[in-house]
Amino acid sequence: MNTAKLDRKPVIALLVGAALLVAISASSAAATTGDENDKRITQSQHKQGNGRDNAVLIGESRDEFESGTATGRRSSKSNVAVAQKSRSVAALSPNTDFWFYIADVELFADDDRDGYYSGIDLLIDVDTYYSVADIYAVAYLSYEGGPWEEYAVTEDFMIFGSSGTDDYVLVSDLVAGYPTGDYDLLVEIFDANNGDFLAFIGPDETSELAFLPLEDMDRDAPAGTGTRVTVNSGGGGSLNLLMLIALLSAAASRRIRWLRY
Repeated sequence: MNTAKLDRKPVIALLVGAALLVAISASSAAATTGDENDKRITQSQHKQGNGRDNAVLIGESRDEFESGTATGRRSSKSNVAVAQKSRSVAALSPNTDFWFYIADVELFADDDRDGYYSGIDLLIDVDTYYSVADIYAVAYLSYEGGPWEEYAVTEDFMIFGSSGTDDYVLVSDLVAGYPTGDYDLLVEIFDANNGDFLAFIGPDETSELAFLPLEDMDRDAPAGTGTRVTVNSGGGGSLNLLMLIALLSAAASRRIRWLRY
């Protein structure tokens, strides 16, 4: 009898260890989820051509920005001229050799049919006095009159004078980090060779970029379906932990059965 009682101690230790591993795993998962929810995430397709119908796909990107910052962060375009500014762009001096001929927005993806969309189809046509120029554009959103926050940046692209066939189309899905509400949109263009600020267009210049009803894809999930879950295929810590717990449980079960006999 005394021997049987002593043999039960390893069983209890195994079960306690498994419970601790489960708790640690849950805590780690919660922390990871929190970090993801703190980020603003967009996925974009980049197209160029003569209008939306004739635009050709030239690239795709995924952008992640820290929540609550003025402009977000993007290492490949570190010379963005709007760092830490609010809604006013009057302090910037546009280059009069460049201007926006048009900036047009079409919203898409309203899965829960509440009138707020998770997709932005932005078309811009930039003209210049030069015969050809290399530029790129940065797009920002302002939530309910708040600070401008970068949500996407284009590839470097060429424009040809006042040509009508060099439009750029940026089609973006707001994946996470964008609460439901009305947003304004601002676009700035920069010289692709030296990063100089060239021109901007925003809600004060065209109503097309004002009061856009938006929300991220998680908030756009239809009622009853829950939020979308992103599965990270990297690593294997969670799977290995579950396998370890299963092995510990199996070992404990065999140990208990042996003690009963």
